[in-house]
Amino acid sequence: MKYPKDYLDEIRLRVKVSQVVGKTVQLKKRGKEFVGLSPFKNEKSPSFTVSDEKGFYHCFSSGEHGNIFDFLMKTKSIGFGEAVRILALEAGMQPYKFSNFDEKKEKRFNNYKDIFKNYSELASTELFKKENIDALRYLETRGLNKKLIQDFKLGFVPWKSNFYETLKKKFNEEEIKLTGLFYCNEKTGKFIDRFNSRIIFPINNLKKETIAFGGRIIRENKRIAKYINSPETEFYKKGRILFNLDNALSERNKTNEVVIVEGYMDVLGLQSAGIKNVVSNSGIAITESQIELIWKFFSNPIVCLDGDESGQSATLRAAERLIPLINENNKIYFSVLPPGNDPDDFIRKKGKEEFKNLLKSKEIIQTFIWKRYLKDVDQSNPFSISKFEKKLKNLCFTIKDETLRKYILENYLKNIRELTPLQNNNRKFYNYQKKHFKILNETKKLHKQKDRFSREQIKENSILFIMIQCPEIVKLKIEELSELNFSHKENNDLKEEIIKLMLSQNNLTEIKSKISNSYTNLILDIERNSILKNILYNKNNDEKGAFLNELIQELREMNHLKKIEILESKAAKNLDENSYSELIKLKSQLNGE
Repeated sequence: MKYPKDYLDEIRLRVKVSQVVGKTVQLKKRGKEFVGLSPFKNEKSPSFTVSDEKGFYHCFSSGEHGNIFDFLMKTKSIGFGEAVRILALEAGMQPYKFSNFDEKKEKRFNNYKDIFKNYSELASTELFKKENIDALRYLETRGLNKKLIQDFKLGFVPWKSNFYETLKKKFNEEEIKLTGLFYCNEKTGKFIDRFNSRIIFPINNLKKETIAFGGRIIRENKRIAKYINSPETEFYKKGRILFNLDNALSERNKTNEVVIVEGYMDVLGLQSAGIKNVVSNSGIAITESQIELIWKFFSNPIVCLDGDESGQSATLRAAERLIPLINENNKIYFSVLPPGNDPDDFIRKKGKEEFKNLLKSKEIIQTFIWKRYLKDVDQSNPFSISKFEKKLKNLCFTIKDETLRKYILENYLKNIRELTPLQNNNRKFYNYQKKHFKILNETKKLHKQKDRFSREQIKENSILFIMIQCPEIVKLKIEELSELNFSHKENNDLKEEIIKLMLSQNNLTEIKSKISNSYTNLILDIERNSILKNILYNKNNDEKGAFLNELIQELREMNHLKKIEILESKAAKNLDENSYSELIKLKSQLNGE
């Protein structure tokens, strides 16, 4: 049995030739094409070319030529069916089963598309009729010319249209009902056009086939929704489709960026100004499926939604939902519009170049979230900063890419420690913060100078320095210090020896003498490289105790995060109930639950 042409075309659209060939041949970009050494013939100079734009490869040395299916069949020695299954999986599509159900579904889909095509043609004709001049005038006042209107096949559905009767001449009632274009009036039993009195925007699949509509009322009425969409059907799922992605695909060989806006008019406004790599999520929150679909074609999408507070709050929620999906190849950026502007407003007022400049100032997703969260933080309040830190940690734990998660979390923690209070209402806390940041900055410098010390070892050495120099303070912290596990055996042995001597005798001079004799070299190394000897100079015991508390807390946190990282790595390979329970427990402890 043959695969449906639509199914194969969908795979071709979703998977680039260079994406498939690049797994076998090392390709280099040359203009719009890629070149590499032939996989079919031994050669020293590259004669093998790949064109994503044209959808084929060609080998000048061997004469081999074909598409993505041909390449897999020839290089992997597999049949056509196996090549289709492999590429469908890569495209994120379900395998085709050739069942009776699939054949009936294919037939329903063809009828579905034909109904939408007929409906769209009827609406396009109505838009240019004299009696519907208000609809055309509205589009013209929004800056759309006739060519753009026709290119996008915009239309108008008049009040009490005869579209249903016209369609019934070609299709049966059940087929029309499945499209969701009409709904039945329970009182009269008649079918009412869902988009009556509205301009309609065809929503296409990747093959430019209309499968749904968006509709905009032309007369303002508070009782009626300004915009509506087709209801979800067997062939239209709102969270999986993006308006204008079919047209934006023509830009994927020119750029890795695509602009995501909220509405149909935003897309058309940017198109009118010459920006073609733009799509819309049609007024719904951006979904995981939509961003995964975009990444098939553009690795750096830029979310550019309305600049008002509600728009930015919605954008933040989208960022929180999407950050788990990012990785080193697929990123997400955000461009913040001025308050009171949507993309269409902005480009009509400021022009194309200003909009491009706005896009250049885009922020990567983790930076955008940081800045939005930071707005709600009282930097003079330790409780507010603590809540802020926990919120960021919880966010990072959702990132699926284990290595990326680690580095984003480290960057967040670094930035938190470098915060400077903006308000000095609480002078005591400000002074404490100042001392704390001085320790961290000095530690950072030492880390650069002493490559042989890890961040963890620097913390351990600092704690040991205080234990050696200030045993009178250590007496008050024996319980907390006993619970700490140092990663380096020598450090841990020294810590345990000091605690043991503290518990068995009271002569501080004798304690110092004993540990100096037993750990001479280690103590000299700690004292030589310690950053605390200058910081603690002339500090009273309370201040020294505060430094020790901070160091203990930071080392605890580092140990805790290390345990979580080890468990998550283990869980990713083989998750058992005990590992899962322990992981949940550790995360709860870290979040203070």
